[in-house]
Amino acid sequence: MRNLSLFLILPLSLSGCAVVTVADAAVTVAATTAKLAATAVETTVDVTAYGIKAATGSGDEKK
Repeated sequence: MRNLSLFLILPLSLSGCAVVTVADAAVTVAATTAKLAATAVETTVDVTAYGIKAATGSGDEKK
């Protein structure tokens, strides 16, 4: 009888682990997406700033 109860409880405990694993994966994907978006925005700002400096001639030239 004890073995039967352990056999029935084991799948329930494993499904809890699966939920935690899936939640962890979702958080990791969201964090990676946010990091990539921040990097893309930073790159866009840098390219725009260099473009404006080049167009206006306001580079860091010393005379």
